[in-house]
Amino acid sequence: MAEKYLTPEGKKQLEEKLEYLKTVKRPEVVKKIGQAREFGDLSENSEYDAAKDEQALLESQIAELEDTLLNAVVIKKSSIDTSKVSIGTKVKLYDEEFDEEVEYKIIGSDESDPKNGLISNESPVGAALLGHKVGEIVVVHTPNGDVTYKILAIGV
Repeated sequence: MAEKYLTPEGKKQLEEKLEYLKTVKRPEVVKKIGQAREFGDLSENSEYDAAKDEQALLESQIAELEDTLLNAVVIKKSSIDTSKVSIGTKVKLYDEEFDEEVEYKIIGSDESDPKNGLISNESPVGAALLGHKVGEIVVVHTPNGDVTYKILAIGV
């Protein structure tokens, strides 16, 4: 399994989601299964089948969250190297094609939100930027063609 990177805030959000699924959603689904059983013959009971499917999906989500949290590498600001682009850094870039500056924070895939400037280290842009330093030109190969950036600043 590939390493999963989380910020302390992202880890807290996943822990809260896991707690919610275990303490609120799981009992709700168990109750639905119990109510569906009361309808009689389980072999032709669509409510029971739907509730069991919901339970399987929920248990899968819980297992995935537990696995992510168990194997996550938490990125602490104090340990981030700002001499080069790495996971946890904010990167200010000059986009040559659009003649504009953009800023991204490189984070793990579980927390990415490109619309808000949070890009995954596994995304084409994030992966291409990793390891580069201020002043370097980086060409990113995207599905829509190549994009050229100049790294203006790196911070946390």
